[in-house]
Amino acid sequence: MPVPGPSPAQSSLPAAAARFGAHGHGRGADAVTVGRPALPTGPALPFGPAAARPSHPTPEASPEPGGGPGGAPGGDLVAEPARGAAAATAAPNPALERIMRGPSGVGTEGLFFFTPLRARPAVPTPEVPAPPPAAEGRPIPGLYHHPVPEPDPVRVAEVSRRIKRWAVDEVEAYPPEWEDQFDGFSVGRYMVACHPDAPTVDHLMIATRLMVAENVVDDCYCEDHGGSPVGLGGRLLLAHTALDPVHTTAEYEPAWAETLLLDAPRRSYRSAMEYFTRAATPSQADRFRHDMARLHMGYLAEAAWAETKYVPEVSEYLAMRQFNNFRPCPTITDTVGGYELPAELHAMPAMQRVIALAGNATTISNDLYSYTKELESPGMHLNLPVVIAEREGLSDKEAYLKAVEVHNDLMHAFEAAAAELAVSCPDPRVVRFLRGVAVWVDGNHYWHQTNTYRYSLPDFW
Repeated sequence: MPVPGPSPAQSSLPAAAARFGAHGHGRGADAVTVGRPALPTGPALPFGPAAARPSHPTPEASPEPGGGPGGAPGGDLVAEPARGAAAATAAPNPALERIMRGPSGVGTEGLFFFTPLRARPAVPTPEVPAPPPAAEGRPIPGLYHHPVPEPDPVRVAEVSRRIKRWAVDEVEAYPPEWEDQFDGFSVGRYMVACHPDAPTVDHLMIATRLMVAENVVDDCYCEDHGGSPVGLGGRLLLAHTALDPVHTTAEYEPAWAETLLLDAPRRSYRSAMEYFTRAATPSQADRFRHDMARLHMGYLAEAAWAETKYVPEVSEYLAMRQFNNFRPCPTITDTVGGYELPAELHAMPAMQRVIALAGNATTISNDLYSYTKELESPGMHLNLPVVIAEREGLSDKEAYLKAVEVHNDLMHAFEAAAAELAVSCPDPRVVRFLRGVAVWVDGNHYWHQTNTYRYSLPDFW
């Protein structure tokens, strides 16, 4: 059965699927991914003085032989199974392994957008300096995760260069005094680790701009740089209109349009969304807007608790974290991968459960890695260990270790749900999307573990 190109292998899914038995022949799909033209390198801002800034040429990713849709380059990744003590050990289901692996044998290589299971040596780019090696960090003891290969350093350097130019020059999201924090975010390494199957650097930049824009909103409206729960709803609503445009009268539309340039969050959202919608289908764009509305609703719940000094029950906190979480990031994995998971497949309840569990698990991982950072901030900052300690009367250490267990339970549930869906609906587009979400989960953990600029672990072991 032809597949529309694999994402890197994620070893836990075939192993977890063994618990569900061999699947039947089911319904497949002979869909062909349609190529799209090259992505834009920089929309001009239509309002205000920013429109007068000169544009800078942007080097394009070099096409490689055997490219994918629209001339996208072929396989600059190694599809490598996860290793380590945390990896699943159940005997894999051979039939599911075949689906996850895709076709093989003479004449099948042209069915892939990326060269499967084969390394390609990195080609040095003289004008792009190589980034420093990632800090090793250390994973949280007992945390269930999968190691990932080191991200392609050439891509990391190019994404890092482009995103800093976009953030500083194009949307003016960060003043010079925040430069060290922007560099310490290591967003280039983050996104390359999460999307190793992106066909081009332009595709990686789709996710990178959105990630930075979401963090600008969080920092400036909610958290570190002037954020406050007071009045947050109004600020978020107006920022959301940069993602979901206002359709109003001719008299009032210009006044609304000008507000999109008034502050860094709205400038960032507006620009990142314009790049995204040029690459995405209407269905993918609407899906993303929906998930961003979920995110903003989660921000508002947490802000309401902060205003009233309410510590939620653990179940309430976990409900809030299903909305205030990473979900918008893995939900665009197909856009960044250069293909589309059709709306009817994305909307399946089983797929929605997989995506929700991926967001929940990675968000609790963030709670655990950012625990000491948040304790140093003024006031009570809600995270899962803090809520468990307060509501269940446990010591800080006991609560933290219990939060690790919650994370692990969510990870196992995510992997089991993904494996079950891959068995019950072996459509190659579904399997590819599931694999991409699993790789995003692993890349997200990698970034948290290695970003020692931002995170350090408590001394509980």
